[in-house]
Amino acid sequence: MKAKLAQESLTIMNELVLPNDTNTLNNLMGGRLLHMMDIASGIAAQKHSNSVVVTASVDNVSFKNPIGLGDVVTIHAKVTRAFNTSMEVRLDVWGENIPNGTRFKSNEAYYTFVALDHTGKPVPVPEVIAESEDEKKYYDGALRRRQLRLILGGKMLPDEATELKALFFPEE
Repeated sequence: MKAKLAQESLTIMNELVLPNDTNTLNNLMGGRLLHMMDIASGIAAQKHSNSVVVTASVDNVSFKNPIGLGDVVTIHAKVTRAFNTSMEVRLDVWGENIPNGTRFKSNEAYYTFVALDHTGKPVPVPEVIAESEDEKKYYDGALRRRQLRLILGGKMLPDEATELKALFFPEE
């Protein structure tokens, strides 16, 4: 299986916030944004794996700045690292008020996807080749984030998380 450049999975999605997308404060509802993020990150994971993918996990998502009615939501999604059958996707979400000429960061998150074959069984995914400094930084951190996800999900014991332990106990 041929490795792929991280840039090959880049997905940029734009959506206009309409009245049906907003809460009583005329801000984009969090659940609607999570839906958009799931679609954008799923597309990035499919582009990387050339497979059907399913969402396996969503890391903590903090809403830093609200996106208002009439604003444009721009989501950048890119696979940061591939493991055996799973992929981590980083998302950066921006809001933009076009008439005012303002653009602001709303939030960021990591989603994990598993690639599946036509019978629903997990399949191997191509390795990610990180080229830029940012891509290398996200690639290197992905193993620690994965170990934390597995511990929190009850799928790994803390003592098995060698990358995480190295952060706190570097001399071991």
